[in-house]
Amino acid sequence: MSHLIIAPILLPVFTALLIMLPPIHYSPMRRRWVSMISTVILLILTVCLLVQTQNTGVSFYALGAWQPPFGIILVADIFSVSMVCLTAVLALGAICYGSAGEDERGSFFHPLFQFQLMGINGAFLTGDLFNLFVFFEVLLIASYGLLVHAGGKNKTKAAVHYVVLNLTGSAVFLFSLGILYGTLGTLNIADMAVQVAKLPPENVMLVKSGGLLLLIVFALKAAILPLQFWLPATYSAASPPVAALFAVMTKIGTYALLRVYTTIFGEQAGPLAGMASDWLWPLGLATIMLGAIGVLASQDFRKLVANLVIISVGTLVTLVSLQSIAATSAILFYTVHSTLVCGALFLLADVIGAQRGKAGDRLVPGRRMAQPVLLGTMFIIAAIAVAGLPPLSGFVGKLMILQAASSPLQQIFLWSVILLSSLMVLIGLSRAGSILFWRVSGNEAGPERVLPLQTFALVWLLLAAPLMVVFAGPLTELTFAAAEQLRDIQRSIAIILGDTATFGGTP
Repeated sequence: MSHLIIAPILLPVFTALLIMLPPIHYSPMRRRWVSMISTVILLILTVCLLVQTQNTGVSFYALGAWQPPFGIILVADIFSVSMVCLTAVLALGAICYGSAGEDERGSFFHPLFQFQLMGINGAFLTGDLFNLFVFFEVLLIASYGLLVHAGGKNKTKAAVHYVVLNLTGSAVFLFSLGILYGTLGTLNIADMAVQVAKLPPENVMLVKSGGLLLLIVFALKAAILPLQFWLPATYSAASPPVAALFAVMTKIGTYALLRVYTTIFGEQAGPLAGMASDWLWPLGLATIMLGAIGVLASQDFRKLVANLVIISVGTLVTLVSLQSIAATSAILFYTVHSTLVCGALFLLADVIGAQRGKAGDRLVPGRRMAQPVLLGTMFIIAAIAVAGLPPLSGFVGKLMILQAASSPLQQIFLWSVILLSSLMVLIGLSRAGSILFWRVSGNEAGPERVLPLQTFALVWLLLAAPLMVVFAGPLTELTFAAAEQLRDIQRSIAIILGDTATFGGTP
């Protein structure tokens, strides 16, 4: 049992506590350095964990030596560790950007940031649904504080809506856990898969109701139609580094959908097999189109980027419904691409808005920018990547998505929606770019410049777009290995519960 599995959870906790100690808390520079160094160490540890998981396969960590299905279980497979690694990459860009001065606009930015990292990493690594709920609450509590960072009427209004919706989702989550635990006698994901396969006919509808309540919860967390209405206002109101980190928050919902409805309600679940696919397929496609319409209708750049996040959510949910190795592989590749590029766009919207004066990031004529070449180059790279045009990572990701459709009917709907939404995104970004960079009032630029830490953060995140193409071979091999490992449910359960675990009494 490797202790490295728990490191991505413990490190942010200890960092947050360290930052709150008086010698560091009262020094802005010390807070920044401790937070940034800790995030770099987190990235190194997660890369080491990913390499270890590739070499050794699925492994688990039992806190307090309470063996599964009892106690708190953390599970490391290629998919979950890849998501933790993605979070560390995104967090490093966000914390560097925040350390350029944004962190001083409110209280306890760095401790809250670290606690949110702890919750996100725990949600990806947990092996049971109750602790998924616990980590959800940890990251949500931290996100409440981060959302109102720097204050303001818009932030407060968005935070109230966000808190009320998530408290409602948490209540539904508890109801669903109560139903499932009362019926199955366990909340360990691997053990639940075994129990569902042996489920007596009289309990099928009860477990199905619990599973569909979970679907509602994860749909709210992921912002799937019709539960997506909170996202544009919330993400556009958040401060730039917080919005960038929030780019991975919706991916937790889609990851939970994939994990639960592949492992627990997967092919081995008898009458409950694929119970979510009939819902996720149309809702995912509709979410894509709604996000694309939102991109065209957006009146400011931040809301445009928030609608790009909705498109990425719809794409991932549609792929989850396909329940295949090719679709799961595309999910991982596209998740990495969309999360990092959207995170960079949230940061880019802030520096563009700062240099345009009173116009900010609104899509109206504004003051001439002081660094149009630098910011314009970054905008073009991000726009090409997020629209799915060659030669950047979005093109590879969307090619994998299109190839994931197996039947002619799937191809007709998926190809039509993906290609049409890409065209709409391209039009929306072209319109935004032409207004932001070409429609200027006056000849004098303001004094604002992009600070070195801000430049590093933007370059760090935007590098993903070309690098994911340069290393597309190894990355796609990694994603297919992650998909095969995730869908090899019998082997994973045997590792976690022991070789005696069976489905329906068959070894």
